[in-house]
Amino acid sequence: MGKDDNSTIVITDIHKALSTTEQEASDKPAALIGIGGTVKGEVYDLIEGEINVGRSDDAKIRIDTDGVSRNHFKIIIHDDGTSVTLEDLGSRNGTYVNDDKVNGNLSLRKGDVIKIGSVALKYVPKGDSERATYDKLNEEKNTDGHTKCFNKSYFNKAMDREVNFSKKNGSPLSLAVFDLDHFKKLNDNFGHDAGDYVLKELADIIRDIGLDPSYVFARYGGEEFCILMPKTNLKAGFAFAEKVRRVVEVHKFIYDGNELPVTASIGVSDYRTGIDSGVDLFKRADEAVYKSKENGRNQVNFYRP
Repeated sequence: MGKDDNSTIVITDIHKALSTTEQEASDKPAALIGIGGTVKGEVYDLIEGEINVGRSDDAKIRIDTDGVSRNHFKIIIHDDGTSVTLEDLGSRNGTYVNDDKVNGNLSLRKGDVIKIGSVALKYVPKGDSERATYDKLNEEKNTDGHTKCFNKSYFNKAMDREVNFSKKNGSPLSLAVFDLDHFKKLNDNFGHDAGDYVLKELADIIRDIGLDPSYVFARYGGEEFCILMPKTNLKAGFAFAEKVRRVVEVHKFIYDGNELPVTASIGVSDYRTGIDSGVDLFKRADEAVYKSKENGRNQVNFYRP
């Protein structure tokens, strides 16, 4: 094969990749992309109707940081998402688009930068190819490549964010942490490929039970997983953790003709007096995990002081 033939293959592959990216983007709604402040890297879909942005517990896009009002501005989606307008909601510090203060309604255009307090958001229209690029970067930065769950770094930031929100607003917050029982023995007896299969299969079956959109499901490391549950009290958090435990227990993990023994020990904690950070919330759930292990594994316990 000659040099020209090689070049032709490379060019063809580039065109194929670009075509794939454009196709992926065509199915994406308009979005706000965090480009500055505490929301940097976040992607917020703008799907339909009106979307309130602010610190309020009821805001569809909740941004809990200094300089942001409870109800700061709203986005209005028209014409199946092809036209989007912004309206300030009487915010204390104002809403700025491209450094100009918004008065009344303003139609958003591709690349417009919205600033509220120390936060900056970039508007990307429906179907724009730039959206696919942000999605890929966001996925690589925030997710575990094997299970497609959120990773430890993203999860720790989410815990701190939600604990701070609960401290300010009194909203309930629960956390479930779980380890797979005797996972090292499973790897030793059936091989590491079998262990990798279990981790991926586990993530899939938990997603299939219907995680609330506000929940943050992450692989924390090794065989340890976490589910952060905003707006969820301890009783409801415990019930959901028990649902997870049961789903894992009854699922048939079949690899290379072998049914693998898989169960989980789970600990649950909630936001209450004495918790000042995500680390505090996690430590309490982790203590409850060890209680589940000490009491025979394959069970759920909640943190008791």
